[in-house]
Amino acid sequence: MAAKWIELVTGSLEQKKQYRQYKARVDALPEPYGTAAKALLRYFMYNGGVTDGATALNMMGDFVELWERAAVDGTPVRAIVGEDPVDFADTFAQAYGGKLWIDKERERLTTAIKRVADDET
Repeated sequence: MAAKWIELVTGSLEQKKQYRQYKARVDALPEPYGTAAKALLRYFMYNGGVTDGATALNMMGDFVELWERAAVDGTPVRAIVGEDPVDFADTFAQAYGGKLWIDKERERLTTAIKRVADDET
C-alpha cells in the first residue's frame, strides 16, 4: 500500500530503478565515450524534456546501447554525432515522440494569449 502511495506522488519506482541502471552504464563507459554520452544526457535533460516515463526509458536504453556498441567497436565520437552535436541530439530525441515539457508550456502560452485576446474583444 505504501509503495503505491509513494509512486502516486513520485512516479514509478521501477522506472526510477531502470533509470539508475542506465545511468550507471553510462558512468561505466570508457573515455571518450563516457564524456560524450554524459554531455548529451545533460543536453537531453534541458532540451529533450520527454514527460512520459516509458518513452524516456526507451530512449535512454537505446542511447546507452548506442554508446556501449560504439565503445566496443571503437567508433570515433565524431562518426556518431557528426559535425553538429546539437543536431544529432535533437534528431535523436525527436525519434522518441511523446509529450515534451515544452509542449505543456506552449499550450499554456497559447491559452494565456487566447484568454487575453478574448477579453479585449
